[in-house]
Amino acid sequence: MTEAAAEQHRTQTPDGGTEPLGTRRTTKRGGGDPATRGRTTIADGVVEKIAGLAARDVLGVHAMGSGLSRTFGAVRDRVPGGTKSVSRGVKAEVGEVQTALDLEIVVDYGVAIADVAQAVRENVIAAVERMTGLEVVEVNIAVSDVKLPDEEDEEPEPRIQ
Repeated sequence: MTEAAAEQHRTQTPDGGTEPLGTRRTTKRGGGDPATRGRTTIADGVVEKIAGLAARDVLGVHAMGSGLSRTFGAVRDRVPGGTKSVSRGVKAEVGEVQTALDLEIVVDYGVAIADVAQAVRENVIAAVERMTGLEVVEVNIAVSDVKLPDEEDEEPEPRIQ
């Protein structure tokens, strides 16, 4: 191809140069990485559910919540269409990048409470940070009861009418 013919197959660029026809210049639209466009908010209830499930996974945790809340929760769980409250005994305060948690647990008799609390803290922090990306600044644990081996659970029997 002669130089004149090659020149016919080129287009002018904004900086004064030329490029072959069919070459597409792409302009970057938007503003930066798509992952940084917009904002993600995570509700307190989401963090509470994650923390509640993570705490229940620890050996030595018998239940979550105080006796009264467990009793009401057991009644609510038995209502047709009701769902089990996995966030019972958990309170979360969620900010934009950090969260703080308060947990109320019942431990099994015979376990070392300090060891159970440490394991709960580690499991909850790992689960919440992994799933939400939030920094967990504190996990406060209140042990409200000890489940004795010969004690019955406080959940009432279903009444047949």
